[in-house]
Amino acid sequence: MVKRMTGAQIEDFFARLKKNNPSPQTELQYSNPYTLVVAVALSAQATDKSVNKATAPLFSHIDTPEKMVALGEARLTDAIKTIGLYRGKAKNVIALSKLLIEKHGGQVPKNREALEELPGVGRKTANVVLNVAFGEPTIAVDTHIFRVSNRTGLAPGKNVLEVELGLEKRGPEKYLSHAHHWLILHGRYTCVARKPLCPTCVVRDLCHFPDKTKELPSEKKRAPIKKLSSATR
Repeated sequence: MVKRMTGAQIEDFFARLKKNNPSPQTELQYSNPYTLVVAVALSAQATDKSVNKATAPLFSHIDTPEKMVALGEARLTDAIKTIGLYRGKAKNVIALSKLLIEKHGGQVPKNREALEELPGVGRKTANVVLNVAFGEPTIAVDTHIFRVSNRTGLAPGKNVLEVELGLEKRGPEKYLSHAHHWLILHGRYTCVARKPLCPTCVVRDLCHFPDKTKELPSEKKRAPIKKLSSATR
């Protein structure tokens, strides 16, 4: 098991990520809490880029639960058909929109329990909405954050809930509001799954990952050029 970071190392870890990116933002495009809920729900098992491509024209005229319900499941399905699992996601978006109208006056609730009652919204989605839309210090653990937390020794855990609780407990309070974004971006662009970019990582000396890469994936070792002897020239 990877050795855990010390409190001082964790402080330094987040301080460096902050210095490198003072104001991190979600890469999902949205205009209000409602469109954020929809975007995050659509992003399950899909890339932010693919979701943004589908939602850009959709959100230009559909930005409330009422408008989404009026659009209808069939037309929504057609609008997001480039996203994985689009049929089930369309069904959930219409259902969560109706529930928001019926129980919350068309407004997105500001607590996790109410958010998790919405179709297609689990703990991770709820945490993203609470953090991004309402500024709560929640951490939504996806595959990137799970990998970074375990690989580095920041907050090792056997499952996403263990990692989430570990990060909330061990992470300095002053960094928790942006911790989610720092970690997901670090996992998405530096601490990648197969060949992490350790040579360019700003926290490489704090990380306890035993198999750090010593060169970038694009840096292929070239075979030394043999000098021809006078006899073979």
